[in-house]
Amino acid sequence: MMNLTFLGTNGWFDTKTGVTPCILIDCDSAYIVLDAGNGLYKLDRYIKDTKKPIYLFISHVHLDHVFGLHILNKFQFSQKMTILASRENSASLRTLLTEPFTVSPDKLRTRTELHVFDDKNIALPFSVIGMTLAHSSPNTGFRFELEGKTIVYTGDTGVCENTAILAKNADILIHECSFESGHAKSAWGHVAPEDAARVAKESHVGRLLLTHFDARIYTTLDMRYEAQKEAQKIFPNSQIMVDDQTIRLL
Repeated sequence: MMNLTFLGTNGWFDTKTGVTPCILIDCDSAYIVLDAGNGLYKLDRYIKDTKKPIYLFISHVHLDHVFGLHILNKFQFSQKMTILASRENSASLRTLLTEPFTVSPDKLRTRTELHVFDDKNIALPFSVIGMTLAHSSPNTGFRFELEGKTIVYTGDTGVCENTAILAKNADILIHECSFESGHAKSAWGHVAPEDAARVAKESHVGRLLLTHFDARIYTTLDMRYEAQKEAQKIFPNSQIMVDDQTIRLL
């Protein structure tokens, strides 16, 4: 069994509807963390197996996706944590992970290393590929092959060909949903629920999980459920996510 726990589902900033993005995948071989928004502070509630390595994948370095890095010194995990990002984002992450911004990795209580995710010298206990998606700064979407399941995570993106390539025949597509239904397209690179639903339908995914709801737009959880209805008109197996919700995959 594999668990996907959504520790933070807001985009941009924290409100009563949730905190900024962070998702934990708990599988047999590892703990996989997707982005480091403020939801990261909850990580020690769920990481209990001290033998499984921790891999933190950063989609991009907009602050709502990396706010939580300053929380890393809260943790004292026995196993190593490896932070992985694209080559374009690694330099910015190295800057953020130094004083005076936060405690540097060599001083953290958890042994922590930062690597480029596609470095051939990094041996991962699972398969992952990444592709650049449509956003205002370099953003990487990831496709994981885990325990016979395919899970795709977009980070932030507008509609683009690479999202469809990553998502093709995936069991789970975790897609951002920053805009409300009918929102005009933006060069910034975000989508409305019907956009994500079309990607899911055209890519033949099994299930669409919507997250990263722009906190300025989605001021209530009821607004998220309206977005879910709009997505389900196109792709019935669509579901909005809320903070601390867990999806169990058998």
